[in-house]
Amino acid sequence: MTASPAAARRPAPAAPAEVPTGAPTGTPTGSAPADAPTGSPPADVPTATPTGSAPTGSAPAHAPTGAPTAVGRASWEELITAALLGTDRRALPAGLTAPGRTAPAALLDEAAVQTVRRRAGLRPAPAATPPEPAARDPRPPAPPAARRRLATLLTGRPGTGGGGRRGATPDLMELLPQWLALANARGYGAPPELLPALLDAARGRTDLRPQALTFGGPRALWLARLNPDWRFALRATPGGGVPLPSADDTADVRRLWEEGLFAERVALLAALRAHDTAAARDLLDSTWATERAEDRLMFLDSLRTGLSAADEPFLERALTDRSRNVRSTAAELLSSLPGSALAGRMAARAASCVAVDHVSSRPTLMVEAPHECDAGMERDGVSPKPPTGRGERSWWLGQLVEAAPLAIWRTRLGRRTPAEIVALPVADDWRGELHAAWCRAAVRQKDATWSRALLGTPAAPDAAGPGAVSLAERAKLLASLPAAERAEWVAGFIASHGLSEAFQLLGVCAVPWAEPLGRAVVDALNIARDAGSYPWSFSGVMGLAERCLDPEEAVRLESLTAVPDEQDDASPGAGGYWSEAFQRLVTTLRLRAAIRDELSPPVTAARPPATAVEPREH
Repeated sequence: MTASPAAARRPAPAAPAEVPTGAPTGTPTGSAPADAPTGSPPADVPTATPTGSAPTGSAPAHAPTGAPTAVGRASWEELITAALLGTDRRALPAGLTAPGRTAPAALLDEAAVQTVRRRAGLRPAPAATPPEPAARDPRPPAPPAARRRLATLLTGRPGTGGGGRRGATPDLMELLPQWLALANARGYGAPPELLPALLDAARGRTDLRPQALTFGGPRALWLARLNPDWRFALRATPGGGVPLPSADDTADVRRLWEEGLFAERVALLAALRAHDTAAARDLLDSTWATERAEDRLMFLDSLRTGLSAADEPFLERALTDRSRNVRSTAAELLSSLPGSALAGRMAARAASCVAVDHVSSRPTLMVEAPHECDAGMERDGVSPKPPTGRGERSWWLGQLVEAAPLAIWRTRLGRRTPAEIVALPVADDWRGELHAAWCRAAVRQKDATWSRALLGTPAAPDAAGPGAVSLAERAKLLASLPAAERAEWVAGFIASHGLSEAFQLLGVCAVPWAEPLGRAVVDALNIARDAGSYPWSFSGVMGLAERCLDPEEAVRLESLTAVPDEQDDASPGAGGYWSEAFQRLVTTLRLRAAIRDELSPPVTAARPPATAVEPREH
């Protein structure tokens, strides 16, 4: 294939080894603006447009590689479609077929030619106005050792995951989220040469996007505007990365609110709410009647920030909204305000359904669920139609109890404490429904006292189920407790019930795991190994341990990496599999320790942004 004249006249670009395919290239090294990543074209060099990466607003004379350039030439997308559907269902252009040449052969020949052309990457195009340089990133760059580590993590291949044999090699991609979280917490900025690989990784993994875009900073958004494959970064950034007016600039705020795109308006409202809750509410109120239902729902969600009694009149009006989803969200927000009128109405309804019966030998909770869902209940957010398989009365009861302030039950049920209330028997098999509703109320109201009462002791026989509170509900309740108390409860649970049911509970514990919790997990894994089972029965917990154990535990785990003597009743080869699993765990912990040391806090760097918090929660 003959090189284009434009390509022949210019030097070959020096691409860093770590930059994968997809980075905007074609610029000689050192010609980019001082604050822009490698890849921005200088004004005095004819532009060579990257395939699929033309800057917004520029219209190159030649279509990207793979676009139709002659009669009978199929585009790359048409070839893909024909390959997926089959040439018998999707005909190729007439120019690609010839006598004696079958359609499948023509498809493969054309795909081979276009693959080479696409890999060439650049096609001649007239000089265009260079994009504005990227905004300057004031953060210090990551140290050299940390940059090399990031390049390794970005080129790592994910492990097999799930069941089966993974070997002793760590899964580097699973360390990337922790690397990014720590780099952001320490206030470092991304190396420009690794931004394309970082954006490619975030494109394929939505869980990476928040941390990756924070680390990438303004340069990542600059690059995202040049490559359609990275447009997710603009969608994930409030306002698409466009600077918002100052909250004090009333005229510009009003202009953007009335004329801006939806994403810009959402970002503006969220920023204004964090600055001045009343001003944000007034701005939303000014156009509320003319907004679309789906937009009203998104805007209403912004009131969660700084929610207070001052928002009650606006939310009360939203209870009569035409959209059921808007009414439901408004009711949820009002129920989070214990002093609101809606909370009072729900309290009265819920209290009328539950009472203490002193006639029997032991005080017992009696439940009388609602017999109908009246108009007032619907207005206050009670959904009248239950999901499939759920009774109407139990559905209505659960919604009333969930929305009622938990403080009412102490007065209603004989001045008893939450622990004493939870311990009372419940007549007629209403215990599960009532306790589940109390769990949702404790989570919504962030009530640690009720959460402790509903959790009970970790050694209780029904703590692992079946019981009135499911493991999923216990995990949510644990999130309401302080980190140390959370770890202690889960450690006690593992000591009493083992690891089989602990996965959901471990997922809400602070990272790195506190010493008692880490010791409990390692001891339980050791017991499972001695029992002769296979390690992939605990692959989920083992994966969590790789990410969450304190790296200092590596020393204590060394003794478990040897292949144990297999017992007569052990599964064949289990000892070797466990040895590999523990070797992988030790190696991963040491890698995490190295990452921590390489990303040591900057000595003379600017103070990290206020939103950057040392990664402690998983």
